Amino acid sequence: MSRHSKVITHRIIHLLVLLQVAGAFSYIALAQDSTLIQRRNRFAPEINAFLKQDSIQPPPKNAILFIGSSIFRQWKNLKEQMAPLPAFNRAFGGSRTLDILDAMNKIVFPYEPKIIVYYCGSNDVNGGENAVDIAGRFKQFSENVAKELPNTRVFYVSINRAPQKMAKWDVVDSTNALAKRYCLATKMRGYIDVNPVLFDKEGKPRLELYRDDKLHFKDPAYVEFTAVIKPVIEKAWYQK
Repeated sequence: MSRHSKVITHRIIHLLVLLQVAGAFSYIALAQDSTLIQRRNRFAPEINAFLKQDSIQPPPKNAILFIGSSIFRQWKNLKEQMAPLPAFNRAFGGSRTLDILDAMNKIVFPYEPKIIVYYCGSNDVNGGENAVDIAGRFKQFSENVAKELPNTRVFYVSINRAPQKMAKWDVVDSTNALAKRYCLATKMRGYIDVNPVLFDKEGKPRLELYRDDKLHFKDPAYVEFTAVIKPVIEKAWYQK
């Protein structure tokens, strides 16, 4: 084979490799788009229910928005327990950090909240995500808020160390640590740790606070949450 032929062959092989790589990236992008569409379809009923509720009786502007996954969604008495603070709930069950990001244009920005209380990441942990990615998406959420609502404060509530995910407590702890570090270093951000009230004096989970799945909570747990979260939010609410 002549030198010229070798050069042409090499270029053809290189081009084929590039085409294969491009095809792989295209496949990944299509798969990601498909996954996003599936997730949007999954949560569409809950998001649409919020939007319908907003059209009938919109929450007040400059109030306190609680958003996240089922841990917050199942907080049945949130409004009463946060009173007289004007709090309202837009959490939706099963959501991951990516889903909260995707829903921001519909159920975050339009409310123009003065304070956002954020709980999400538990489902990410159960789904095998790593701490850097989970905390990174909270950071992205926070930066999106800073861009659209620069006067809004955001509080990250720690992912709970539920007995159900004991084997992944290391991921929970690492995610919370990264989020805490970010909050402490960032203006208008705060970190609230609810885990201390979920353990007894011997360091064992207070199983009486959990439902049978050892993941979600009974009503008394939300009384404990109120005692931890409300004073922090109340202080921020009255700050000028």
